[in-house]
Amino acid sequence: MNDKLKKEIVDWIKSIAFALVIALAIRAYIFEPMIVPTGSMIPTINIGDRILVNKYIYRFEPIKRGDIVVFKYPDDPRQPYVKRVIGLGGDVVEIRDGKLYINDSPVDEPYINEPMIGSYGPYKVPEGHYFMMGDNRNNSKDSRFWENKYLPRKLVIGKAVYRIWPPGRIGRLK
Repeated sequence: MNDKLKKEIVDWIKSIAFALVIALAIRAYIFEPMIVPTGSMIPTINIGDRILVNKYIYRFEPIKRGDIVVFKYPDDPRQPYVKRVIGLGGDVVEIRDGKLYINDSPVDEPYINEPMIGSYGPYKVPEGHYFMMGDNRNNSKDSRFWENKYLPRKLVIGKAVYRIWPPGRIGRLK
């Protein structure tokens, strides 16, 4: 093998290694694709949908009510969950006869799968924590049922921003 060919091979290996390091850094710190394994967010996110999680956005803006967030499950931080932010620190969350109230005001929820069944709460969300619920309220293991009811900020991974699969449903998540 001549020196020119060896140099070419080494240059290719360096380029591939550099690209791999950049890709891994982006995945670890900025964007990460995830597959949603459950139906707790139907109709917004279906079983098997692939979503893109922005892991960096909350360094620049606060978590807001209505955001779809990926986080480590408070009762078992090894498990990633995806749910919608319903209550912020200081809020009182209550479900009365299937209707959501935040701080005693009714909330319009056009994104839920079907009307909720039952009454829950009231729950007073501690500062620095969030109350999380799935859009498929009657089939969602969420803050209402967790042992540790509130999601601490430190367990937030990022914001689910985009569906990248299946092709017919690609688009921003709302």
